[in-house]
Amino acid sequence: MLANETRVVIDKDSDVVTARQKGRDLALQAGLSGTTLMLVATAISEVARNIVVYAKCGEIVLGITEDAGRRGIMVIARDNGPGFPDIGGATRDGYSTGLSLGLGLPGARRLMDDFDIVSEVGKGTTITMKKWGR
Repeated sequence: MLANETRVVIDKDSDVVTARQKGRDLALQAGLSGTTLMLVATAISEVARNIVVYAKCGEIVLGITEDAGRRGIMVIARDNGPGFPDIGGATRDGYSTGLSLGLGLPGARRLMDDFDIVSEVGKGTTITMKKWGR
């Protein structure tokens, strides 16, 4: 369990905004500041929007995490959508299974310090991201 854990059900565009705001607030509580708050909010927007567009419904779990004296925010995006047949491709610029530019997941990966994706076709996807304070 994460400190200050917050869950946001994602099934419409307004939920993306809610997750982004709650994530930014938690990142601030974790000691992140300045442009780092914008990076976290943008990464949350990207993975939450993917849930709305591709999976239709899922959740974002947010919380403060600590490891080896570092403190930061953990973001877990989880859905039961179609999953990715090619995880490597999904995290490269330009890969898209829809009509997008294919920059969302690769962008989120670049914005965060830690990024992990687990996906199974027909079962869904879980993305775990962390941003650490400096």
